[in-house]
Amino acid sequence: MSATQNPSPLVMASAVTTFANIGDTQARLAEVGYISDPQIAGVVSLAAQLGKPLLAEGPAGTGKTELAKAIARSLNARLIRLQCYEGLDESRALYEWDYRKQLLRIQAARQEAAGDWNAIEEDIFGEEYLLHRPLLEAIQAEDDVVLLIDEVDRLDIETEALLLEILSDFQVSIPELGTVHAKQIPLVVLTSNNSRDLSEALKRRCLFMHVGYPTVEREREIILAAVPGITENLAEQVARIVRTLRDLNLKKSPSVSETLDWARALVLQGKTEVTTDVVLEHLSVLLKHQTDIEKATEELTGP
Repeated sequence: MSATQNPSPLVMASAVTTFANIGDTQARLAEVGYISDPQIAGVVSLAAQLGKPLLAEGPAGTGKTELAKAIARSLNARLIRLQCYEGLDESRALYEWDYRKQLLRIQAARQEAAGDWNAIEEDIFGEEYLLHRPLLEAIQAEDDVVLLIDEVDRLDIETEALLLEILSDFQVSIPELGTVHAKQIPLVVLTSNNSRDLSEALKRRCLFMHVGYPTVEREREIILAAVPGITENLAEQVARIVRTLRDLNLKKSPSVSETLDWARALVLQGKTEVTTDVVLEHLSVLLKHQTDIEKATEELTGP
């Protein structure tokens, strides 16, 4: 059994189709419903052109995961997602062996009275019995791929080391097969809610981008793009009220997705103006903690 051959530099360089420049990136992301700003578009464009992983860090609900999805859609690339969580290990992130299939092969060999264990062992540890998890699937893909490693800050520090070989050399070491090299470099997007500090080794391999809550103007454009039937006036009011709520130092500020949920609710109910009573009626759509609802209610109703 031999590992996949190390491709030539020319093949390694032929990653996902890139963006031409910042304007091109903004326009193409907007075509698939993602409203970016020049900073976001600039880092995305550079990451695609350089073949470097992109680390998007910021509060939960600011559109980091949606950015990766939009990049894939705009480039007509396949999205492969690794959802990180505490306890995620190699067998779920990288690969594992199909033990049931291996056992069936061993049982079949015994029934056939084929006693050459070395031959059987070589057979059952072939690529036919290998189950590809997201990381291995991404580097072995022959089509254009965007690899999303979502909420990487939820990984154990030890498990984070799994990513380093892939992000530095785009290869995987499998003891039974050898080193499997990437057929092409996927465009990699890592997201982090900044719940813990990531290792410097991981950060060094990435282009960094902070994705915060959008400005009022950008959130208004996001609402207009994502909520059919909403007026510009209503979108402006929603964006400004959500910004006011985020300035209250709440336990959990409204995310962009919650802003869009509220905007859709207003359209469904036929609202054309957002009064204080309307905001109070819909606070449970925007806020997820009772203490936050109480604080917002007190702020909106005054003394």
